[in-house]
Amino acid sequence: MATPEPGRRTHQLTADTDLVVFLIGMRVNKPWRIDAWLPTALAMPRMLAELERDPEQGLLGFRMLLGLSGPMVVQYWRDVDSLYHYASNTTAKHRPVWAAFNRRARKVPGAVGIWHETFTVRGAESMYVDMPRLGLGRALGTVAVTGRLDRARDRLASRQRPPAS
Repeated sequence: MATPEPGRRTHQLTADTDLVVFLIGMRVNKPWRIDAWLPTALAMPRMLAELERDPEQGLLGFRMLLGLSGPMVVQYWRDVDSLYHYASNTTAKHRPVWAAFNRRARKVPGAVGIWHETFTVRGAESMYVDMPRLGLGRALGTVAVTGRLDRARDRLASRQRPPAS
């Protein structure tokens, strides 16, 4: 079990830090077709392990969640180019996993659903009180909440960047 960091903390973010939040999940629609959905479920941990071994790929951190509609991973990326590069990299695990998923989906239509959402973030706010590092705090590190970081509105305002031109 992770050790909590005492007091009030927020994630560390500098003005030049880009951030992309990528949500990805799956839904088992035909539980009896384990041959169709289990390979998909087992692929994500292998891809995440590959990304953790090579921080230069751009994954800053992730968090795996399980909800009523299935598993989901919240990923934090350095920038959108890193995310897209990994997704299309023919020497990384993702491309063969994606191709295999598509082959299974043609054989057993509707057995498993997958989804993703990508967010480029111009500003982010967080608060962790007596918590171990998780989410943005785990991905980017944390700093104590003091002075100008005391209120949520101020934390968010201090971390927003103007849109790219």
